[in-house]
Amino acid sequence: MFALYKKEIASFLNTPVGYLVVLIFLLISSLLLWVFPTEYNILDFGYANLDSFFRLAPFVFLFLIPAISMRLFAEEKKSGTIELLFTRPLSDWQIIGAKYLAGISLVLLSLLPTLIYVFTVYRFSFPSGNIDLGPISGSYIGLFFLAAAFVAIGLFASASTDNQITAFILGISLSAFVFIGFEIIYSLDIFGHFDLFVQSLGINAHYASIRRGVIDLRDILYFFSISALFLFFTHTILSKRKW
Repeated sequence: MFALYKKEIASFLNTPVGYLVVLIFLLISSLLLWVFPTEYNILDFGYANLDSFFRLAPFVFLFLIPAISMRLFAEEKKSGTIELLFTRPLSDWQIIGAKYLAGISLVLLSLLPTLIYVFTVYRFSFPSGNIDLGPISGSYIGLFFLAAAFVAIGLFASASTDNQITAFILGISLSAFVFIGFEIIYSLDIFGHFDLFVQSLGINAHYASIRRGVIDLRDILYFFSISALFLFFTHTILSKRKW
C-alpha cells in the first residue's frame, strides 16, 4: 500500500502539470489576497487576520482538488493498467486508501506555501505579532477536513470514467453541490421547519463552524461521514469489474 502511495505522489510531482496545478492555486490566492482590490484583499481589509484566505480557499479548492484527483483512477482506466493494478497483493480498499491518502498529501503539499501568509500577517501587524493564532490554526484544520471530503468526491469522479476531463468536470460539479448546493436550497425557504436540517447537509455550514475556531465533534463526524460515503461509492464502482 505504501509503495502505491509513493507511486501516486511521484507520478504527480514528475509531471509539469502537477507543478502547474499547485502554482495556479498559489498564484490565484496570492493575487486575490494581496494585489487585486477585491473583498478578499487583506491589505484593504485593515485587520491582521487571514479570514479572507479561509473564505477564499474552498472556492479555489473546488478547482484545485478535482485537478489533482482526476487522474487517480481515470488514467489507470484509459491506459489499461487498472486490471494490472488490481492483480497486486492489495485489497480494493487498500488501493483506494493509497490513492486517497496520496490525494490528501498533495493538497497539503499545496497548502504548505500558504504558511507564508501567516508569517506576513504576523510580521506586519501592529504591533508585530498582534494576531490570534488560535482561530488561524482552527481554520487550517477546517481546510484539512474540507480537503479530505473533496478528495473523496474527486476520487469517486475519477473512478466513474476513463476520461480525465470528464472526471475533472464531474468532480467540480459534485464538490460544488455538496459545498454550496444545500445552502442555495436552504435560501429558498421551501422546507419550513426542516430548512436548518437541509442547510446542515452541506459542507459549508460545518466548515464555517470550524473556521470560527469551534472544533465540534458533530462537524468532525460530518466530514468523516462525507468522506466515507464517497469512498464507499468509489469502492462500489470499482467492484463492478467483478460482476
